Amino acid sequence: MTVPIDAVTIDRMTPADAPRCAQLEAVLFPGDDPWTAEMFTAELAAAHNHYLAARQDGRLVGYAGIARLGPPAHPEHEVHTIGVDPAHQCRGTGAVLLDALLAHADAVGGPVFLEVRTDNTPAQELYVRNGFRVVGTRKGYYSPSGADAHTMKRELLT
Repeated sequence: MTVPIDAVTIDRMTPADAPRCAQLEAVLFPGDDPWTAEMFTAELAAAHNHYLAARQDGRLVGYAGIARLGPPAHPEHEVHTIGVDPAHQCRGTGAVLLDALLAHADAVGGPVFLEVRTDNTPAQELYVRNGFRVVGTRKGYYSPSGADAHTMKRELLT
């Protein structure tokens, strides 16, 4: 059964979400040193980070996070992560999470950067649809798999 995106709600991630996020990380990124619950908790504690949760019927089915970097006069942002439960992929949840991260960044201003595996075509297509372009490649970026990553950038929307 396909669940429409309007059945998913987006809100702030809390420390109570960290174990579920870590569980999803292990499924989504098994060969690339998935984040632990402690890592998510530490990310939530950093004032320059903004993390969101996607929930369906109260259960976390996706998560996303962005960091504000640089001085206030010249801010930049970096998407740290976006993950969606495999049972909920291809329904627009990732796109809604990305839209919310970008809206947060746009409220401050400045460009947005991210890294994405060079073999993750669906994610790259999502990012291109949202104004990102490849600005470089990082060889062996992901560990321990050694997979390469594209660095992508989205300029400040004016």
